[in-house]
Amino acid sequence: MEFLYVKAIHIVFVVSWFAAMFYIVRLFIYATEAQSKENAAKTVLTTQLVLMQRKLWYIIGWPAMIGTYIFGWWMILLVPGYLQMPWMWLKLIAVVFLTLYHMICERILQQQKRNHFAHSSFKLRLLNELATVLLVAIVFLVVIKSSSGLLWGLLGLVGFASSLMLAVMIYKRNRKQESGS
Repeated sequence: MEFLYVKAIHIVFVVSWFAAMFYIVRLFIYATEAQSKENAAKTVLTTQLVLMQRKLWYIIGWPAMIGTYIFGWWMILLVPGYLQMPWMWLKLIAVVFLTLYHMICERILQQQKRNHFAHSSFKLRLLNELATVLLVAIVFLVVIKSSSGLLWGLLGLVGFASSLMLAVMIYKRNRKQESGS
C-alpha cells in the first residue's frame, strides 16, 4: 500500500515538472519576441514575462524536479528489483537527459533575467519539443516495461520527433507568410 501512495505522489511531481518545463520555454519565446516590440511595450512585457518565469521556475519547476527525484528513488528503495530491469535503466537515462534539459532552461532563464536573449523564438520552439520527446519516451518505457522492442521504439520516437520538428517548421513558415516577411 505504501508503494502506491509513493507512486501516486511521484506521478504528481512528474506532471508538475513537465508542466513547468513546457510553460517556461513558452515564456522564453514570448520574452524573446517581446524584444521586437516598441520600447515601452518591450519594457513592460519583458519585465512581466521575466517575473512570471522566475515564479514558475522556483515555485513549481525546481520543487517538482526535486520531488520527482525523492519519490522516484523512494519507489526504487521499496522495489529494488526495478534496477534489474533494462527498461528502468533506459528510463533513468531519459531522466538524466530531462535533468540536463532542466539545466539548459535554468541557464536560459538566467540569461533572460540579465536581458540577454541569445536564442531565436524558432530555436526555443524546437527546444520545447525536446521535452515532449522525452515525455513520450519515458511514458512508453514505464507503461510497456519492455526494452525488447527497443529498435521499433527508437524508430517510433525518431518519427515522432521528426513530425514535431516538421510541425514547428510549418508553423514558422506560415507565421512568416502572415507577417509578410
